[in-house]
Amino acid sequence: MALFDAYLMVDWSAASKPAKGKDSIWWALLRRRGGEVQLTRRENPTTRASATEAIADALADLAAEGIRVLVGFDFPFGYPDGTAQRLGMVGLPWRHMWQEISDLLEDESNNANNRIDVAEGLNARISGEAFPFWGNVREEERTCLVRRGRRPHGEDDLTEWRLCDRRAKTTSSVWQLAGAGSVGSQVLTGVPRVWALRTDPRLAMVSGIWPFETGLAYDPRWQILFAEVYPSLVEPEPEADMVKDARQVRTIAAHFAALDEAGELGAFFAGDPALTPAERCIVEREEAWILGA
Repeated sequence: MALFDAYLMVDWSAASKPAKGKDSIWWALLRRRGGEVQLTRRENPTTRASATEAIADALADLAAEGIRVLVGFDFPFGYPDGTAQRLGMVGLPWRHMWQEISDLLEDESNNANNRIDVAEGLNARISGEAFPFWGNVREEERTCLVRRGRRPHGEDDLTEWRLCDRRAKTTSSVWQLAGAGSVGSQVLTGVPRVWALRTDPRLAMVSGIWPFETGLAYDPRWQILFAEVYPSLVEPEPEADMVKDARQVRTIAAHFAALDEAGELGAFFAGDPALTPAERCIVEREEAWILGA
């Protein structure tokens, strides 16, 4: 029996103004009906606010039907081990980081946001210099954030890569805010939105975040499970007149649906079997993991 009835995958964007088409937000919903998995929705909202609202409504409708949903977002859910501690946080690292980012980020309904200010402020607290975040997309000089050319990571610094990034190898560093393949800005603008979905009154009692709230395992208690995904793990299927982002969300959703149908998806929630007990703790408490890596 499949673990999920539906698969909703999101290609995120940190754009500072409304956008459509290439390099904007796309999301796709595939549902299993009558033994077949079908694409039921694919949308290209112009802003993060409208995307969050539409996804929340879609998930609430599915939850009301009793549908089990895997929800994937294509950005890291965590930072390298020790980040929360460097920021002076005591307690559960991932939860403190998610709350801190949600409190600091100002993301307007037209996509205007202060993610660059947030990154510079975190740099100042972590190192007192332009490190580890880098990639200032604005022209002005900043004391604690450079456009490019930030110093290398040293032995006593936070690492550049999470444990799962080292496995996937083609991922970008969470510290890179701008440039080809960057994900740092997506994390800063995306984490507050996923948390808003997780805590939506219609979803809060039936949803959880893997692996932070489930451990490195599939947890059947949650009807809706949020996970970090990496669409580039699979080659997007060709579709006429569809940009790559649109094809990727459909393809990765179909990929997970096929694994689920074959009874193979559950094993992926365990992460890498080669992880040591100490590494598993790091993943579950702070770094997260890419589903399928």
